[in-house]
Amino acid sequence: MQCPDQGISFQNHHPQPQLPTITRRQTVSAEVGGVPIGSAHPIVVQSMTNTDTADAPGTALQVEDLARAGSQLVRVTVNNDEAARAVPEIAARLVDMGVRVPLIGDFHYNGHLLLAKYPATARALAKYRINPGNVGGKRRDENFRTIIQIALENHKPVRIGVNWGSLDQDLLTSLMDSNARETEQRTAKQVYVEAMLQSALRSAAVAEEMGLGHDRIIISAKVSGVQDLVDVYRQLAARCDYPLHLGLTEAGLGSKGIIASTAALSILLTEGIGDTIRVSLTPKPGGDRTEEVQVAQQILQSLELQSFNPQVTACPGCGRTTSTFFQHMAQDIQTFLAAQMPVWRERYPGVTELKVAVMGCVVNGPGESKHANIGISLPGTFEDPKAPVYVDGKLLVTLKGETIVPEFLKILEGYVERTYGAVASSGVT
Repeated sequence: MQCPDQGISFQNHHPQPQLPTITRRQTVSAEVGGVPIGSAHPIVVQSMTNTDTADAPGTALQVEDLARAGSQLVRVTVNNDEAARAVPEIAARLVDMGVRVPLIGDFHYNGHLLLAKYPATARALAKYRINPGNVGGKRRDENFRTIIQIALENHKPVRIGVNWGSLDQDLLTSLMDSNARETEQRTAKQVYVEAMLQSALRSAAVAEEMGLGHDRIIISAKVSGVQDLVDVYRQLAARCDYPLHLGLTEAGLGSKGIIASTAALSILLTEGIGDTIRVSLTPKPGGDRTEEVQVAQQILQSLELQSFNPQVTACPGCGRTTSTFFQHMAQDIQTFLAAQMPVWRERYPGVTELKVAVMGCVVNGPGESKHANIGISLPGTFEDPKAPVYVDGKLLVTLKGETIVPEFLKILEGYVERTYGAVASSGVT
């Protein structure tokens, strides 16, 4: 059975129904600095620096952090002469660091001037992000064409990124006036959405008329509300086959930003919409910028679209688990996996698919442990002080005493070596 307009197909087989399979919306493939984007390729995670781009050493270090955390593209603000002059140095520093992540230039208002003035910057960037709503005031069409011409000369793709808060006011006014004359008028929000869509698609058409390839355009249409984002992208997806970049414009701080981004992106990704994503979190003062990369990866991994790291399933605890031992053990295992992954990712192909369960009592513990590749069910309060370990669904050993954690980690390490080391030695990728 095919669900209309949702990209999800269900296959019913009795007695056990299959889970829905996500079918990606079909797009052309674009390439950004060697990273392919489109429905024929895995969804790409990207991020953006919040350093002063003019500070080339500091910006390069943050790009490195984001890239090593898993950001496959990194965007930098290019807003003035100092920032534009710094871009080639940033790119050179990254090469010296052994970081090959493509750099994207984020342009507003004066991008046409900066790209023309600093040709080395135009060459160093892998993609130009253009907001058609603020490309230089009254001459925005001419300025937009200038950026496209520079993209053509340097063989660069562009992202045409429309934002709710910085729409082309002439287009919006025209649509509002036209709507006012209609017998059945649309709401102001509906007109806003239509203005966003037309701004993006008209700009893409202009770029193609100038000679930019259909496969060199990526589109985004960002807003800050979850339901609004879903509405905009559903309509955009139905009206073009360009790859789409997903993300809330301002997701917010802490749990609010994480939850809002997860809610919005999960709906769209489950419907097959979206080819590259960013989770735009507001970091705490001095906070780790890489958190937004980790959240984006976890969204994709939770939807089983991609695997980035082994997953640890742990129960939340209840009155049956008044001891905090299982909580500490879950944390110890998560820390152990994180420490091993830089080496394991290269040595053991497929280890990112590993699932580990750390459960606190006998209610769900054995069952969840059997569903994981390797799991342990710890004794709850007043239960027998023993911890059965399951490997690939079968009981391997029951641990007791003060050495449960190191013994389990040794079993885990051995499982990884046997299971994924065999794949590496066979040459299978």
